[in-house]
Amino acid sequence: MNSHRLIALALLGTATAIAIPTFAQRAPDSGPVARYDMRAGTTSGFGMGGGMGGMMSMMMGGRGGSQVQHELLLRLGSSSTAADGKPKADHFMPDGAQLGKSVALATPREERGPVDEIPQFDQREEPSGRMLIFWGCGEHAPSGQPVIIDFSKLARGQVPPGVWTNSVPADWGPNLQNSKTFGRWPAEDGKYVKANSSLLGAHRVAGNYSPDIGFTLTKDFMKPLSVKTAGQASGASLLSWGAVPDATGYFASLFGSKQGPGGKTGDIVMWSSSSNRQFGGGLSDWLSPGQVAPLVKDKTVMSPQTTTCLVPAEVIAAATDFRMGTLTAFGPEENFSYPPRPADAKARWDLQWTARIRHRSTTSWMEAQGMNMGMMGMGGDEDEDTPRSQQSQNPKKECKPKKSGGLFGGLAGAVLGGGGGDGC
Repeated sequence: MNSHRLIALALLGTATAIAIPTFAQRAPDSGPVARYDMRAGTTSGFGMGGGMGGMMSMMMGGRGGSQVQHELLLRLGSSSTAADGKPKADHFMPDGAQLGKSVALATPREERGPVDEIPQFDQREEPSGRMLIFWGCGEHAPSGQPVIIDFSKLARGQVPPGVWTNSVPADWGPNLQNSKTFGRWPAEDGKYVKANSSLLGAHRVAGNYSPDIGFTLTKDFMKPLSVKTAGQASGASLLSWGAVPDATGYFASLFGSKQGPGGKTGDIVMWSSSSNRQFGGGLSDWLSPGQVAPLVKDKTVMSPQTTTCLVPAEVIAAATDFRMGTLTAFGPEENFSYPPRPADAKARWDLQWTARIRHRSTTSWMEAQGMNMGMMGMGGDEDEDTPRSQQSQNPKKECKPKKSGGLFGGLAGAVLGGGGGDGC
């Protein structure tokens, strides 16, 4: 199996859940009628701006570098429907966003998000190779690691229990299932946020299936991450990065491979910085400060003061042919709602809308045998679930549902010609 195929075997995926801002003192009597969700990200480095296609281009000698790009995902859910049966909604942004007068929120026919799942094998041949799962920062992997998954046993239906130990659900907010009417952007409109786009200022969302939503943002895109690696005498690799303002915590992951004898599939290696074997889900998505705080406490996520992490020597030794890593800085969140909670505790409170804006910054790197790519201080793209139409001036005209996603299928789709993103 070549390195392209090996790359296509892993991606930290997501699952969908509803989220409404918490009201500490009193819940509303009804509503909200509409829920709005914004995810604002900063990506940099290896493959940024073009997903895995950008990475593959660099591997084949194309352009690359530590450039910085922004990403923006918008989602509107409502309990109402358009009177004429034709949903329409637009987000009007400040001039600094550089997106024109507005962007239109498109209503998809169907949508499927990537999920963490076991890979499927061609039943005509006996698969070879193993997956080795490591976790935690340190000079050496502790006893009990790695967890080993034999692909030949997997093909025979012998699935080991508890393969994924993800307790951090991803949360995209509104979707087709939890909304009577739903709209999202990026859409196939050729628009995308730029490296110098800004979100600061007044925003308005208007449509024919939701009340008007208005708020002013004081938090902009986060600063980019920059990561370096340094080999240690023990064989471990030291990751180091500069602290990012407003970061609430950091999470690192690595995927690698070693070819087997005779060119067959050998070992596929997965590692995360979590001290308790956490992969995927919300850890490869956007997390609010309220979600990150307990994860820092139980060492699933590194603290905002942390700027180094040792990838154990056993991980590096197990993935000698290829290694690709990602570091995420989770960031701030702003919440808005209307109307305000009444001062009179006995007065009725009918909530019309809520809006939530979350931030993150991601960076990634690649090291491959025979390639002078070592740590070039490069950054990375998101998870698994970032639509690419906003990062290309020539997006595909049609988005088709993907058959698989998550940990394996999402990256496979990106490498082999599919898309990532919130699904179709």
